[in-house]
Amino acid sequence: MSPITYIRLHPSAGLLFVQLLGVLLYPWMEDTQIGRALFGAFGLVVLGLALHVVKRSPTQTWVAVLLAVLVLALSSLDILMPSPVLEWLIAILEAAFYFYAAASLIAYMNADQHATTDELYAVGATFTLLAWAFAHLFTFCQLLLPGSFTAMVEPQAARTWMELLFLSFTTLSGVGLGDIVPVTPMARSLVMIEEFAGVMYLALVVSRLIGLSVIKR
Repeated sequence: MSPITYIRLHPSAGLLFVQLLGVLLYPWMEDTQIGRALFGAFGLVVLGLALHVVKRSPTQTWVAVLLAVLVLALSSLDILMPSPVLEWLIAILEAAFYFYAAASLIAYMNADQHATTDELYAVGATFTLLAWAFAHLFTFCQLLLPGSFTAMVEPQAARTWMELLFLSFTTLSGVGLGDIVPVTPMARSLVMIEEFAGVMYLALVVSRLIGLSVIKR
């Protein structure tokens, strides 16, 4: 079976692979103009794959499509007419899109009493979607309240997308904050909510699929 055919049969695997590939590629995309252009193009691929995965869910696909269209339209407008307000709106809408996509995948995994191969891939894909969603919330928080996050290196500087994504992954997985620390009340509130979401995701979603896999065997 070719990789394309396999991903066609298991779209959650394709989304998970692209998200993890992004983690490896993003550090090379932040420092140059070409890199930022590639960053935007890669984001379009992720949006498209997430929309494709949402279609397999019992949730309303039009909500995800509307959010994706708004993100694309505002991102294009921000390129032509940069504005802090547009950046705030884009960050919030991207967070909303990834949260909705994650909720759709959770609904897809809970729709039956069988743990399929694609649903097992969806466990990882949902984790990455939640991590991206909170990272966009952190971005919004930093835009709204500069200095919300500090670090050992250049503590007064605005944190990059990769730094905020790193904070999101470490918080959601429950392994700690690393060297990125929330210092404003709003930032700490968002981090606490993500910590709660990570614990509940493991307890309610992952444990259920593991149990169904054991029963199937």
